Amino acid sequence: MTIEKALHHIGVDGFYVMHDVVTEEEAERIRQSVWETAAGRKSGATSGSVAPSRRSLPSSVDFQAGLISKDQSFAEHLANPKILGVAEALFGEHVRVSFTSAIINNPGNPRSGWHADWPFNQEVAGHIPAPYPDMVAHLTTIWMWSPFSEETGGTLIVPGSHRSDNNPTGENGVDPRAPYPTELNATGGAGSVLLFDSRCWHATATNTSDEPRVGLAVRYAPWWLNLDVLMPGSEEQMRMGEEAGYRTNNVPSVPSVVYERLPSKVQPLFRHWVRE
Repeated sequence: MTIEKALHHIGVDGFYVMHDVVTEEEAERIRQSVWETAAGRKSGATSGSVAPSRRSLPSSVDFQAGLISKDQSFAEHLANPKILGVAEALFGEHVRVSFTSAIINNPGNPRSGWHADWPFNQEVAGHIPAPYPDMVAHLTTIWMWSPFSEETGGTLIVPGSHRSDNNPTGENGVDPRAPYPTELNATGGAGSVLLFDSRCWHATATNTSDEPRVGLAVRYAPWWLNLDVLMPGSEEQMRMGEEAGYRTNNVPSVPSVVYERLPSKVQPLFRHWVRE
């Protein structure tokens, strides 16, 4: 019933918050690890490694692309039957993970602009040109390792915006920096997961609390969606990014030594990223 409820809300509203996917105790363990990695406080972590396509994020947000290669504290949960069940109901078999990005919303940051995630962000390489077909082609999940609330800067989202054939990155007449009349904060306790159709308009909200809000964006893709444009140095990225004049998402490959340590049920989600 949880999967059916999630699919209903994603279809109608564009998003759904699934509560208690991970226990609070487990979420706290992962929160500490992800925060240390993304903020450069863990040995071997790289601070400030912001993917070029995310330059629109406020400077007070710590961002780490390709987190799975640096931190596997959360890995086993990515094949959670409820989350993966939603992805497989939307896309069928052979679902793949396209992004694992840590997003730490620090106290006092300003809100970011409205956008939809790749491949619907019109400012980045390899996007689907607007007007979009009315179909789900990518599923974004944001794992709440700390509580998401209005005070901590729970992700801003516009309900129903997934049915639009464009978004503010495509100059659709909506000011990307202005509040939208029907916007709301997606909220949930630590261990909850926000799922949404990647066409949904969303933004990083201001964190008015005194604690960092730790989130992890994991995106699930169908087997037929070409992810090579995300791979640094690929022919697709060069042709669709540099040569076409678009910014690029950079998702680093997964080292084989990291892949071999992943739980067996999680490995199929990342096998396409192993390049060494």
